[in-house]
Amino acid sequence: MMSFIFFLLGLIPLIFCNLYWLCIVYFFFCLFYYINSFWFIDFFSCISYNFGGDCLSYCMVFLNLWIISLMVLASFLVFKFSNNSLYFLYILFFLCIFLVFSFIVFDLFMFYLFFESSLIPTFLLIFGWGYQPERLTASYYLLFYTLLASLPLLVVIFNVSYVSGTLFYFLIDYSFFDFYYFFFFTFAFLVSMPMIFFHFWLPSAHVEAPISGSMILAGVLLKLGGYGLIRVFTFIYSSCFYWGYLIIGMSLYGCVLVGVLCLYQFDIKSLIAYSSVSHMGLVICGIFTFNTWGLCGSLVLMIGHGLCSSGLFCLANIIYERVGSRSFLVNKGLISFMPSMALFWFILSCNNMASPMSLNLLGEILLINSLMGWGWFCFLFLGFSSFLSCCYSVYMYSYVYHGLYYSGLLDFSSVKCREYFLIFFHLFPLNVLFMKSDIFVIWF
Repeated sequence: MMSFIFFLLGLIPLIFCNLYWLCIVYFFFCLFYYINSFWFIDFFSCISYNFGGDCLSYCMVFLNLWIISLMVLASFLVFKFSNNSLYFLYILFFLCIFLVFSFIVFDLFMFYLFFESSLIPTFLLIFGWGYQPERLTASYYLLFYTLLASLPLLVVIFNVSYVSGTLFYFLIDYSFFDFYYFFFFTFAFLVSMPMIFFHFWLPSAHVEAPISGSMILAGVLLKLGGYGLIRVFTFIYSSCFYWGYLIIGMSLYGCVLVGVLCLYQFDIKSLIAYSSVSHMGLVICGIFTFNTWGLCGSLVLMIGHGLCSSGLFCLANIIYERVGSRSFLVNKGLISFMPSMALFWFILSCNNMASPMSLNLLGEILLINSLMGWGWFCFLFLGFSSFLSCCYSVYMYSYVYHGLYYSGLLDFSSVKCREYFLIFFHLFPLNVLFMKSDIFVIWF
């Protein structure tokens, strides 16, 4: 693990040189070095004194390194106009380090430390490179929602350390846990995912964030909450059987409610952000059923949604850089200007509603089986949620690319080769990993 950490630290001289393409290549080298250095399969491997992992950690670190690499590729305008590109690269570097450490530590306090540390670079991304003055409010929303929800978790971690004498995930004594422990251990991660009624920070943060901020929020940071829930359930699973139905009921209701809200949106990024809340509600339900189908389906859907949602935000940014607006009222009939991008929009919209040959479909099949086994009445909410997911995905694609285009669109630049690669690198693992799905289920 130290070799991998030093491999990441080798990025610092490249950042000083401010070499855009070389930084992208180096991030991809870090990814392939990690893939060929570690292979966690069906048990938790302690690879050093403080670091370890299993297939869950392996998949999350892979997703993190992949999204970070594509974030640099998507942020070409920061380097083109020299918009503090040196500081931008340093923020991405520290964000990558904090997220990697969050996924590979096996100490609960260290996980909390890196989990909260990852908020600081994200806050700086929105605060420094956001689009509108409202980015100040959005970044404060992100920071204080998450910090206030995490403060009880810190107190409970210290209490558990005093009683159990250890914070290793699999050695914590859970015999004295009650409802308050269950609530404080899960509440911080539910706000981070986010769960319905605690999701108000997410749409504003997505709308005001730059493309890199939207990608890391949708691709990795929301999944950090799901990863934390799966880890803490190794020692609070008995409480889940008593009080988990409250969270499942709220999340099922939230999936339907947010699906309706998506049909009311006039901003493209806002619609994609609300769809993330709906998908994460399904992930929360799968985790709280606490069976094999639910946990494996949650992992698959987290990875599939991270790639799909990040790709949709990239497509929305490609339009915004040319039109200067994200409104549905302005972005109409774009198939006349960028017909090749219409194909990518169509494929990603289909993946967003869980069409065949995508990780989203595999994850939703596993989660639907899990929830139907947990309670037969879930089929009402799951049916409405799936139908509304199809509705807002088709609405988004058809409204943006069909119809009469806006008369003010007189000057329109063509799509660059870099942007084609950017979308392709989202689609390739999203649709190809479907054929190697045994990776995601063998760990349990």
